[in-house]
Amino acid sequence: MSLRERLAAQIRASGPLSLAQYMTACLHDPDFGYYAVRPALGEGGDFITAPLVSQMFGELIGLWAVETWTRMGRPARFRLVEMGPGDGTLMSDLLRAARLSPAFTEAADVWLVETSQPLHDRQRQALGDHLSWAGTLGEVPADAPMILVANELLDCLPVRQFVRTETGWAERMVGLDAAGALAFGLAAAPVLDRIAPVGAILETSPAQAAIADEIAARLVEAGGAALLIDYGRAVPGFGDTLQALCRHRKEGPLENPGEADLTVHADFPAVMAAAAAQGAQTPQILTQGEFLVRLGIGARAEALAAARPDLSGAIERQLERLVAPDQMGELFKVACIHSPGFVPPAFETCP
Repeated sequence: MSLRERLAAQIRASGPLSLAQYMTACLHDPDFGYYAVRPALGEGGDFITAPLVSQMFGELIGLWAVETWTRMGRPARFRLVEMGPGDGTLMSDLLRAARLSPAFTEAADVWLVETSQPLHDRQRQALGDHLSWAGTLGEVPADAPMILVANELLDCLPVRQFVRTETGWAERMVGLDAAGALAFGLAAAPVLDRIAPVGAILETSPAQAAIADEIAARLVEAGGAALLIDYGRAVPGFGDTLQALCRHRKEGPLENPGEADLTVHADFPAVMAAAAAQGAQTPQILTQGEFLVRLGIGARAEALAAARPDLSGAIERQLERLVAPDQMGELFKVACIHSPGFVPPAFETCP
């Protein structure tokens, strides 16, 4: 039985699924879920992330982490955590750059939070056994300050969608059409205190907010900072952002359950509101372009090109892909959550 057949049987037995339930099954079903069985990252896979575009991305985050640790007072022991670490490239580049500060690497207790066994295996191949893994952040010891990085984690957390109709809000569900195929439909929804024109779609993600809530609570208790990088919105808004990616092409989200990566835009306003409610500091959200430029990516690109003139053209293209407004520079945002008492680099108040 395929995942499509399993979901159809479940719908016939119990009724339509919320979009959040559908996304969770497609991504994490233990037998058929995309991340459980067949995650495919990189140029030859289904999608590419910033760490795979260029080593500069992870290196600059490594330098950000070192300077953040310094501003925290150089604690003798801290947890260096990556959530959703992909194939391990970001952490590998981060740690290589961080070796410029031997005291930082000596103090760091490195943890990867990963739920996908195939990706866990790739991370172990890339990084070896000198670090620790956990299935959830709650499994990472909380007895020390923390510096956390999460790149493209929020976008794969499930959302619910609500549609403004002539008679009020309705929830978008996944059911079956007359031929028994998966199809979108609408169901009665709770009254939402949001004014919007007919046809507007509101996405909410309790899962994204819950991650921010958990991270912020730990930072307030033990100290530290978290960096959340993803594509998404920096101000509240409406819109259907659900997409399925297979071989770098978009397809219908209901076409191939479990075969494609399902993503949505990160709701950074809701994420930051959840973190602030725990007492964490939440400075202004930056675009990825702004963040990397403030960290000196231009100088790093020049240094790499000087060391490898034969690769200067490729390095220039990588730089453009990461920071150009019409590529990853504007769509991707960078949010920081931190404990009171210091400000991490790049998030100082703008002049």
